[in-house]
Amino acid sequence: MSVALRNAQRTVLVRRAPLRRAVCVLRAALGASRFDVGLVCAGNGLMRRLNGTYRQRPEPTDVLSFPFHQVAAGELPRPRCRDEYNLGDIFLGVEYIHQQCRASGEDFDSVLAVTAAHGLCHLLGYQHNTKPEWQQMYQKEVEILEELNRLTGASLRPLTAGLF
Repeated sequence: MSVALRNAQRTVLVRRAPLRRAVCVLRAALGASRFDVGLVCAGNGLMRRLNGTYRQRPEPTDVLSFPFHQVAAGELPRPRCRDEYNLGDIFLGVEYIHQQCRASGEDFDSVLAVTAAHGLCHLLGYQHNTKPEWQQMYQKEVEILEELNRLTGASLRPLTAGLF
């Protein structure tokens, strides 16, 4: 199915084709190729509003995921009709991510792909509120990023290595 990508900001240049390709590979590695996913590249203002509304944290952030289905970690949704073949939407805080990359010297496109992987895991029920949840999510991120690395020659790792 499709990956719909919308750039809703003008502050940071986003290379759409590599990001879309990465998300397609990551989605396939999760066994979810049949499902649509929406990606929105957002600036700090939109991320601040969304984070304030949905998480009561009125500050910009790197990623927010809005699942279409509620599933347990590791399970795929069970759509009943064509319109339900949708994982949900991922809002990437590209302005925030870009600022973090400038400060740390990390490659923006790489961090964007890793952040999208994190968002995809959230769409499929993975969380990181407790150490066991984080360990499960971290392992899934490692697994799907290894597939992306295998296909692209990159060496991407999850961002949440030291969360717990």
